[in-house]
Amino acid sequence: MDRKQHFKACTLNTAGVLALFALLALLIHFDVLSRYHQGILVLVGINIILTVSLNLATGFLGQLALGHAGFMSVGAYTAAIFTKAFPDIPELPRLLIGLLLGALLAGIFGLIVGIPALRLKGDYLAIITLGFGEIIRVVIENISITGGAQGLRGIKKLSTPYVVFWVTVIIVALLYCLIRSRHGRAIMAIREDEIAAESSGINLTYYRTFAFTISAMLAGVAGGLYAHHISILGASNFGFMRSVEIVVMVVLGGMGSFTGSILSAATLTILPEALRSFSTYRMLIYSIALVAMMIFKPSGLLGTYEFSLTRVLQKAGRLFSGKKAQEAKAPVPEAAASGKEGKA
Repeated sequence: MDRKQHFKACTLNTAGVLALFALLALLIHFDVLSRYHQGILVLVGINIILTVSLNLATGFLGQLALGHAGFMSVGAYTAAIFTKAFPDIPELPRLLIGLLLGALLAGIFGLIVGIPALRLKGDYLAIITLGFGEIIRVVIENISITGGAQGLRGIKKLSTPYVVFWVTVIIVALLYCLIRSRHGRAIMAIREDEIAAESSGINLTYYRTFAFTISAMLAGVAGGLYAHHISILGASNFGFMRSVEIVVMVVLGGMGSFTGSILSAATLTILPEALRSFSTYRMLIYSIALVAMMIFKPSGLLGTYEFSLTRVLQKAGRLFSGKKAQEAKAPVPEAAASGKEGKA
């Protein structure tokens, strides 16, 4: 893609994001979206961040991690403790600083866990990250700074739909650019064939640790947003099942597709709420849908496909120009032709 095409694609994507944000702002301004629906949208954004971040480690790098909720909890408690400790700072800067601190600390834990685990082969990473998640949960329940077993209370609700929207957009855009860079190609090369990647000069340990640390940092950002959405944190919010839910979202959307991660995160967040009226059969329907998906489409909703607004507009333009060309070349109806001859 040359510079002109790249600039055109960036312009179209930016315009699409701004149009989506304008639609969200209008729906909120005219009370089309109630507070309940806004809360669901906030959860959708948080789950999108969690899913695309785990997809970096599991889908693009090819390493199964089962402790993503542990990194989420580190970011959540770090951001919440900071915003509670400095109430005099204006709300938005306070939240952003808290998110950065949460991402930094979660990244440090990801580095500590990843360096020894990612040198090993097989399913060791899954076991180690699973153990890390449980260790973090137990530590949170037994130290006073996190509120112990009673939880951390009094967290101000700073995660508005607007903030979550822009944080989600920025994170997805950064990950997309990362995967399209030479570092992203190195990460995907490791997933496809480690021996071939290493023989090509790719440092396996470095890129594994790099991708895993970035994944952990973004989970910390999602945790910070989550903390400032629910206002009360407890260790039970970040148990093993929470990590499994994130893995399910990645697998359902397609391991290696950010578009699939976004669709699956939105679907699996909204679907349980949409089925709330069928509370007796809600989880049964939910489980059947997941099992059917894995049987008939094991590669996920989109596999490795990525949506491109530029590609869609180009196809629409070709289709429209093709129709116009066909209309121009269409033969004149016989009745109209005979009428013209008679007049002559």
